[in-house]
Amino acid sequence: QVQLVESGGGPVLTGGSLRLSCAAAGRLFISLAVGWFRQAPGKERELVATINYNGGQTYYVDSVKGRFTVSRDNAKNTAYLQMISLKPEDTGLYYCAADRSGIYRPPPLNPQDYDYWGQGTQVTVSS
Repeated sequence: QVQLVESGGGPVLTGGSLRLSCAAAGRLFISLAVGWFRQAPGKERELVATINYNGGQTYYVDSVKGRFTVSRDNAKNTAYLQMISLKPEDTGLYYCAADRSGIYRPPPLNPQDYDYWGQGTQVTVSS
């Protein structure tokens, strides 16, 4: 089992920045791929970014490219999502998720392929 705990969300003005953290416990973190997802009210959960087990491979959806940066510190068992130039459409509940097959395949793009989820942290961007 893996426990994931997100933090760092909050209210922010348009153009502002936040850094989300995803702290993991319970399994060798370096073996896990990590995905960041978000869900806005009334919408489906959507992928934001992924990072592979050693941090050497990242992926971003087009809407956040150039504004969000995903990273990880395996020594601290923590993944991060740095967000700048935030827009109101970035508002949502942000989740991190972990894929236990991280050393065997690229990070999945489908949320159903992730094995562990955090409880989420709310990001609210207002103009």
